[in-house]
Amino acid sequence: MNLHQFRFVQEAARRNLNLTEAAKALHTSQPGVSKAIIELEDELGVDIFARHGKRLKRVTEPGQHVLKSIELIMREVGNLKRIGEQYSAQDSGTLAIATTHTQARYVLPVPVAKLREAYPKVNISLHQATPHEVARMVIDEVAEIGMATESLAEYPDLVTLPCYEWQHVLVLPPSHPLAQKERVGLEDIAHESLITYHPSFTGRGKIDQAFATRKLQPRIVLEAIDSDVIKTYVRLGLGIGIVAEMAMRDDPLGDLVVRPVGHLFGQSVARVAFKRGAYLRNFVYKFAELLSDRLSRDLIARAMTGHVNDYEL
Repeated sequence: MNLHQFRFVQEAARRNLNLTEAAKALHTSQPGVSKAIIELEDELGVDIFARHGKRLKRVTEPGQHVLKSIELIMREVGNLKRIGEQYSAQDSGTLAIATTHTQARYVLPVPVAKLREAYPKVNISLHQATPHEVARMVIDEVAEIGMATESLAEYPDLVTLPCYEWQHVLVLPPSHPLAQKERVGLEDIAHESLITYHPSFTGRGKIDQAFATRKLQPRIVLEAIDSDVIKTYVRLGLGIGIVAEMAMRDDPLGDLVVRPVGHLFGQSVARVAFKRGAYLRNFVYKFAELLSDRLSRDLIARAMTGHVNDYEL
């Protein structure tokens, strides 16, 4: 047996048993993937996958145990590579970060720039994605660190730590009647045309929950994943916007009125995530510290060994 066989089995499982997709992801041929899996099954003496003809239908019971062992082996192989890079490459390499648009656009620029100052030989690979995709990228080792508000804490394969708290703000044109109010109520905005985030992004769940709790039906006329898009349509007069407060810091135009609405939708927490059991290089720890002084190397190291699972802000 060999690592190529392990990768093929692992990728087939990740791609919902679609060998064609697995082959594309591995830059090889579908027959080659199928042959490698069969050879491993023959060597182990068990079927990892149940088949209907040539198609994989499900993971067998012994196959589930095989996949768990392969996951451990491949994780340690990745750790060995990172250990080698840590001590042979003298703090050079690539830091892959998976995050949402809001974090990438408004939160990460300063920490990324400071990391490059501290580690000029380190390159940054920034992957923008949905919170679910961020989690999968860290689990699948496409990224070493993930950052998002939603979902990350729901994955047992991830170690997650809170980074900072934030709240939503209401953004509206100066001519809008609500711009004259210092404190806006939920009823004030319930019947307005609202522009805000897609349901899977940036605390949207808290917005929906607040309206539902008060039995109010909001008039959401446009959903987007990008705060800049939301602000653009507010400026065009399509409605009033609800965005993350980070999106209004240092807004270059300064032509919109901003009202905090944390009292309506509560506080949200942005979290960082690492793959459980992963070996973290020095510059990964440094980047986490640049995100928040709470994220010390000692805290992260203890979290990775399961000693601070209850740590919150």
